[in-house]
Amino acid sequence: MHHFEELNAEEVRRYDRQMILPQVGSEGQKKLKNSSVLIVGAGGLGSPAALYLAGAGVGTIGIMDADTVSISNLQRQIIHNMETEYVNKAESAKLSLQKLNDRIEIKAYPHALTVDNAEEIISKYDFIIDAVDNFETKFLINDVCVLLEKAFCHAGILQFEGQVMTYVPGNNPCYRCVFEEVPESGSIPNCSQAGIIGAVAGIIGSIQALEAVKYLLGVGELLTGKIFVLDGLSMRTRIVSFNSKNESCKVCGSHRTITNIRENADEYMRKACIRKR
Repeated sequence: MHHFEELNAEEVRRYDRQMILPQVGSEGQKKLKNSSVLIVGAGGLGSPAALYLAGAGVGTIGIMDADTVSISNLQRQIIHNMETEYVNKAESAKLSLQKLNDRIEIKAYPHALTVDNAEEIISKYDFIIDAVDNFETKFLINDVCVLLEKAFCHAGILQFEGQVMTYVPGNNPCYRCVFEEVPESGSIPNCSQAGIIGAVAGIIGSIQALEAVKYLLGVGELLTGKIFVLDGLSMRTRIVSFNSKNESCKVCGSHRTITNIRENADEYMRKACIRKR
């Protein structure tokens, strides 16, 4: 049985609207206070996810991004503002989160997630949010989480559409079970090429925050073994189910070949190689 740090009177007032929920209560709030979430990417998805997790009182939030804020980000990356233009996104996000909740610890990582730092950083957190916009890093997050037995939530957004899936260690399919390997460069457009409506990023990033909260509290049904898909133009949603993990998956299947992320570094580095050319 965990011995959780008690809540003070100000925290009880602050979190009142969720503590009255039978699924939360003071015990649930203490669980959140003693939990940690790492958000990789402080952009369109990471912005709402970080704000809602800070609002909910998750005790430690790590936020990682190597990029700096530009004016074109502000249409969807609502954690930043005009005053933080040219500031590193992780540092800018930390400033906003501290203004929202000064009772929690915010750790800014002003650099990219790489083969060299991924295991060390991810190992420190209870839940990981994949809020990045490139496939190489998505596969890196997945593989590290599978190898370290960490739960995480993946999301992707494009134009008016979004998708979310959650992985919890056990018999659940991972991101690689479904998507298998990094697509060829240029075969799938990204937001800077094909566009994105900011509110779609807001909806999907908020769902990621909700998945994290449910996981930390141990309540409800997570998006494990399934992908939630939103079409924002028609407001149709569907859930695509995957009954079990893919036995031929390279990282969690019965004959897995990825047992060490350094050995698979070439796949995660594909983007870097293309950029350097």
